[in-house]
Amino acid sequence: MDLFQEILELDAAYLETFSTRIQRSWGSLFFNEQQANYYDANHAHISEACENPQRIIDEVVSFYKSRGIVPRFYIYNLELQQELIRTLTVNLFQQEELISPVQLWNRQLSDMSLGAGNTIETVTHANVQDALDIECGIKEFGGREVVEKTFMTQFNHPSFTHYLLRRDGIPASTACLMRHHDQARIESVATREAYRGKGLVGELIRFIQKEAMDRGHQKLWVFPINETVEKIYQKYGFQTIDRLRTVHAFTSGRSIREIHGNESK
Repeated sequence: MDLFQEILELDAAYLETFSTRIQRSWGSLFFNEQQANYYDANHAHISEACENPQRIIDEVVSFYKSRGIVPRFYIYNLELQQELIRTLTVNLFQQEELISPVQLWNRQLSDMSLGAGNTIETVTHANVQDALDIECGIKEFGGREVVEKTFMTQFNHPSFTHYLLRRDGIPASTACLMRHHDQARIESVATREAYRGKGLVGELIRFIQKEAMDRGHQKLWVFPINETVEKIYQKYGFQTIDRLRTVHAFTSGRSIREIHGNESK
């Protein structure tokens, strides 16, 4: 399996933890009618060349509209998808091209220790509300309605372990580790605004890196949402090995850039 396919397989495994996947000859349909406004849970995922773009568009539009969900596409391998992209334009789909860094940990564990007053614990039913409140406060994650449902779905999924960092006993930062075979990825890293810039994310990342190593995971990935986050991960041994170019095509609603708060990029 080449690197691109390895990345797509891991991403599909992640999406399947909170959505249902239906395989098609041209790609996949992901959907979750209980979270109709969550883009990652509801989209057509296409990475191979399409022989009949209009037929595929008609199928996707019919599938999602019948469920009361906005039709949308996540399109990869753009050099193979020009006819599909042109046909989406004819069908009045809005489009945005995104460049997403993909980073892989170099497996070098730093000697960083926890700062005075900082503790890290596994999230359980006893402290899950503390972690949830932190994540719901991050606007880039899409708002409380989306975050709360997704968080609880992942919290109850066997592939995920969530971690909570406290500063002087106060919940300050959270993140989770998703496992897939011998690989893993860090997701949902969030810090309360009042505690940013204090190095807490680095302590949490280092803790999770050791957890991944102790569990025998051969690769640990992160998928930063922008270059600023990418640079943060680089400080902790994550090397950028690829930049995925994708097109997000949709019929209505906000773009992903708008949700992430970086419309100008």
